[in-house]
Amino acid sequence: MKTILKVEELFFLFLSIYLFQALEYAWWWYALLFFAPDLGIAGYLAGPRAGAVVYNLLHHRGLAVALYLLGAWLAGLPLQLAGLIILGHSSFDRVLGYGLKYPDSFQHTHLGLIGR
Repeated sequence: MKTILKVEELFFLFLSIYLFQALEYAWWWYALLFFAPDLGIAGYLAGPRAGAVVYNLLHHRGLAVALYLLGAWLAGLPLQLAGLIILGHSSFDRVLGYGLKYPDSFQHTHLGLIGR
């Protein structure tokens, strides 16, 4: 089952890359911004609960889709780009086994414990 889920996440990563090529941005923007959602780790400076909220918000695929669709509706390329970056990055994280965080610890994710 884990393999099927990882293949599904890989599909979403490739989907974000495919949709990105339709935007009017150079490819280096995708590469430059790909790890930007990980800046949400800074939320952990305020504690594990706040850190989990901030981190999860920046890794939430619902937010990614909403931003992309809002950008498509408003012809807002930056919103579409933000949505695709979040979609691609969060899917990449899940392929590697990193999931959304629980408020007790950074290592406790919806995919299991990290590093064990």
